[in-house]
Amino acid sequence: MNPSTLAAPARLEQDIRKSRFLAQAAPVTTPEAALAFLADVADPGATHNCWAYRIGDAYRFSDDGEPASTAGKPILAAIDGQGYDQVMVVVTRWFGGIKLGAGGLVRAYGGCAAECLRQAERRELIPQIDARLHCGFAHAATVHSALEAHEALKQAEDYDVDGIGITIRLPAHRFEALAVTLRDATRGQVELARLDDINENPAP
Repeated sequence: MNPSTLAAPARLEQDIRKSRFLAQAAPVTTPEAALAFLADVADPGATHNCWAYRIGDAYRFSDDGEPASTAGKPILAAIDGQGYDQVMVVVTRWFGGIKLGAGGLVRAYGGCAAECLRQAERRELIPQIDARLHCGFAHAATVHSALEAHEALKQAEDYDVDGIGITIRLPAHRFEALAVTLRDATRGQVELARLDDINENPAP
C-alpha cells in the first residue's frame, strides 16, 4: 500500500484541562514548504507552536519550549503512525493554567495531531518517475496522445533537426505500458528511457 498525503489542509481544535490546542496540517513536498506553512499558521501570541514534518526520509520536529520530547516527537509519531508522507503538522497551545505533566503533554500533542489527521481527507501518493524520449516530427501527434493516455506530464521539450526531445514525469506503474504503446504506434522508432538509467549510463 502506498503512503498517503493530505488532499487539502486540515485543522482540529481541542480543549484539554483548560489549555486550548489547535492542530493544523498541510501537504508539503519540500522542507522549505513545511517551514513556510509554519510561518503562516504559527500564532506568536500563543504559549507554544510545536510541529513536525515527514517528507520521505527527511523529517524534523520542534518542542518550541515544551519539555524535551513531549510535543514534536509525538506529532511526528502521529504522522508516521497513520501512514502519512509529505505532511506538516503544527499544534499550537494556549496555556490555561493547569500543568499537564510530561505524559499529559505527549498525549495532548500526539492525540490532537492524530485526530486531526484521522479526520482529514487522504490522497494516495503514487510513485512517480522521470523519463525521456525522442521522436521524429511525423510522430509528434501520436506521441502526445500516448503521453496523455498514460498520465504522463511533460516537463521539458527541445528540438533538433531530427525531431523533438521530451522529458516527462509519469506514475511508475505506467512506464512499461507507455513504452510498449510508443514502440507499437511508431514501429519501434520511439524509445522511452528512465532518466536515472540515462544518467547512470551516459552515451560515450
